[in-house]
Amino acid sequence: MAARAVPLKPVNAFAWIAVAFVAAAIFVPLAAVFVRADTMVKVLTSDWSALRFTIWQAILSAVFSVGLAIPVARALARRAFPGRGILITLLGAPFILPVIVAVLGLLAVFGRGGLVNQVLGWAGIEPVSIYGLHGVVLAHVFFNLPLATRIILQGWQAIPGERFRLAANLGMSPGQVARVLEWPMLRAVVPGALMVVFAICLSSFAVALTLGGGPRATTVELAIYQAFTFDFDLGRAALLAVVQLVIAGVAAALALWAAVPTGFGAGMDRIVRRWEAESAVLRAGDAVWIGLAALFLLVPLAMIFLNGLKGLAQVPGMVWTATGTSVVIALITTVLVLVLALSLATARRGWAEIVALSGIAVSPLVIGTGLFIMVNPWINPAHLALPVTALVNTLMALPFAMRVIAPEVARIEADYGRLADALGLRGWARMRWLVLPRLRNSLGFSAGLTAALSMGDLGVVALFADPDFATLPLQMYRLMGAYRMEAAAGAGLILLVFSLALFYLFDRGGRGDVDA
Repeated sequence: MAARAVPLKPVNAFAWIAVAFVAAAIFVPLAAVFVRADTMVKVLTSDWSALRFTIWQAILSAVFSVGLAIPVARALARRAFPGRGILITLLGAPFILPVIVAVLGLLAVFGRGGLVNQVLGWAGIEPVSIYGLHGVVLAHVFFNLPLATRIILQGWQAIPGERFRLAANLGMSPGQVARVLEWPMLRAVVPGALMVVFAICLSSFAVALTLGGGPRATTVELAIYQAFTFDFDLGRAALLAVVQLVIAGVAAALALWAAVPTGFGAGMDRIVRRWEAESAVLRAGDAVWIGLAALFLLVPLAMIFLNGLKGLAQVPGMVWTATGTSVVIALITTVLVLVLALSLATARRGWAEIVALSGIAVSPLVIGTGLFIMVNPWINPAHLALPVTALVNTLMALPFAMRVIAPEVARIEADYGRLADALGLRGWARMRWLVLPRLRNSLGFSAGLTAALSMGDLGVVALFADPDFATLPLQMYRLMGAYRMEAAAGAGLILLVFSLALFYLFDRGGRGDVDA
């Protein structure tokens, strides 16, 4: 008798092709980087400075993001209020918000002419600068505070409500509840959240590029870009890429190792009432934390819309050309991601998923570095800007799509696999009549997420683009570099609208008439 509920099936040819394609796209450029890094390259003082800054800003960003997320998640976990669901939904915005657009919103609030400095000026206080280490950390907290809050909030909601009921029956104080119930959960969840945010901040490019403020605020990833742009030193860029890969790999491994189980056991999924937290002082404290988090997240987004509307009239024609380029890249990326994710998910093999997920541990600039090294002796890399950008965006978005699609494919096979085998459904017929109809929601969400991420990416395109080619994020950065901030704000609004529109159209198309 078979030991598994679903019989093993041979891996189809599409899965083998997908695995070979993804593995080659990731590991061949990495090999090129390693080979080039073997040459004797002089490590500059600025490179060591970039390495120290990269690690230091990532540590600070992780500590502040997670440290502030704990009281915010705690307040959300134990308070019900109008708009709570909408606020929690908005915490997912950083996944689809273009980085360069968010930076523009932060500049509108914390920049030289932003709201904060206007208030300081009215009070007779010297203005503050957002550029440098504190600006990079501020931007990373803006992006990762919502992510950390969502992670920790899930931990709070995983504590069975019966434990809080028992604590109330025993007359436990807020401090005792925190020590007995909340601290074990935080001990399990917080280390993983810290390492996830740390790993994300290690590969910061757009934030450091726009808010770094000089050589003393340069990340390793930005140093790779500078080695290309200013020195055209491929050996040094390759060496830095290897350093970046090692750091990111160690951070990813630590993120998987960090969490420990809580051991709370199962609950009955009842609505959690926090009897120990019903005092006026604790209610007021939770309201303050929720209000501050909402202001910190929503005011920059509101400024993006307000300034963008004012700057639309200043948008040059090249922005619309760049918009078309970004849309084309986003659509190509979406098709590639869906085809690869479906092929790899239907293989239902652990090694296929590992290959797909390996892209998340590799910086896009590292892959871009390898591709540049490979094509540079044979062809002008600028001629390959569009396909290379689409390829790298595909590798970066594929892990997210796989995490959405693969579990659903496994569930479909577990529920209907035996029946499909009995009916003789194989190959394309099985895909068409069984898998695709039940994957519609997951495919729509994955397509929307992929398109939005691709629209807002400012990474490898900066290595390959020439003055005649630009995506919309790159064109925004060029406008900001030329101090045309009104035009950049208008371009930012266009980018935001197109990113959200693509996400909505694909996601809504995937849901279809489910709400009818």
